[in-house]
Amino acid sequence: MEWIDVKFSDFLKERKGRYKPNDESIKDLKRIEKIDFSGQIYLSDKPSKTDMILVKDGDLVISGINVEKGAMNIFHGEEDVVATIHYSSYTYDANVIELQFLKHFLKSKKFKDVLKEQVPGGIKTEIKPKHLLPLEIQIPKSLDEQRNVVNHLDELYESLNNLSTEITHQLNIIKDLRQAYLREAMQGLLVSNETSDNKTGANLLAHIQAEKAQLVKEKKIKKGKLQEAETLEELIFDIPENWKWATLDDLTLYITDGTHQTPNYTDKGRIFLSAQNVKPFKFMPENHKYVSQEDYESYINNRLAEKGDLLVARVGAGIGETAVIDRDIEFAFYVSLGLVKPFKNQLSSEFLAYVFNSPYGVKYAKGNISSKGGSAGNFNLGRIRSFLIPLPPLEIQERIVAKLDELMGYCDALETQVKQSQQTNALLLQQVLREALGA
Repeated sequence: MEWIDVKFSDFLKERKGRYKPNDESIKDLKRIEKIDFSGQIYLSDKPSKTDMILVKDGDLVISGINVEKGAMNIFHGEEDVVATIHYSSYTYDANVIELQFLKHFLKSKKFKDVLKEQVPGGIKTEIKPKHLLPLEIQIPKSLDEQRNVVNHLDELYESLNNLSTEITHQLNIIKDLRQAYLREAMQGLLVSNETSDNKTGANLLAHIQAEKAQLVKEKKIKKGKLQEAETLEELIFDIPENWKWATLDDLTLYITDGTHQTPNYTDKGRIFLSAQNVKPFKFMPENHKYVSQEDYESYINNRLAEKGDLLVARVGAGIGETAVIDRDIEFAFYVSLGLVKPFKNQLSSEFLAYVFNSPYGVKYAKGNISSKGGSAGNFNLGRIRSFLIPLPPLEIQERIVAKLDELMGYCDALETQVKQSQQTNALLLQQVLREALGA
């Protein structure tokens, strides 16, 4: 295959002309609102305050912002249209370059490399005709050779897209598998429900309630205020006979949230966390803010978080996401987090985290968001306290946690393998483009 050196100006000619938005000559013309990454052109009647260019039937239209992602195409229409000056419009010489070859080239790493070499700012620059037209590139000399490259690339794209679809399908299967394991665990179907001492969830609840009642009597803790759940009855499922439904409040020393005061951050000092530091099963304090010692002491008053406690996201897209504090670390935290202090000598914190992050727990959290006015909503403490826990004896809790840890580890390993295939697929695509386009 013979390759030749050309400039974009050898096959593209800019359509000149710039119009004010209120120019009479364009007032009745539709406007190109966007070109998506597949090259689909969308028209609109909406006015714009930006200066315009003219686009005629058969013109090549290129987005100056997203050209390398595929935002370009030939416009076909009986009437002229306009586009903002963030686009550029060209006539092109079909005797020099095959349009589909040009599309592939503009989406390739080779094009980005050319921009980086020949345009100050590279791909970060909004690509205008003054940048594009002088660019020097290599293309196959004949149109037939260009078409052969396009056909080869299209076949490979189809194969890689099929592989990508299969990878996405596999990731969805793994996600569904995780949910199925969690669902079975909450229903008492994952492990044996026999115990060595024949104790039941009801026995465990009675022990915890007695201990809590004594602490309340001694005024060491206060009884939590519950709030009726909006979504609950339809979520309840059958559990084994030796399990017991119990509110989270019944099983905890107390449930509270972080400071409601807007924190004054400092460059150094004491660690301060928020909802962004918690994901399902992941306590992530590394990316944190700092507050002063004085503020820290104020913030942790009656809300001292300790190893083995649970943190629950109360606001944002991750409402209800829960993690166990898995290390000894001192920190204050914001109102966006709820703190759950279980009776650790009688309960598995990890089991409670599995309940919160199970399909049942997620549906409960999402179904019981309180909203006031324009607020995005939050998971109120009263409804966290009212969360019904399917409570097995401690021996079974620990058995469930051990089994789920094993199964989730298996799912993690599968997911890692699939994502590696996904990355390999993306690298292969770029390699194919480089080779096919003479890079």
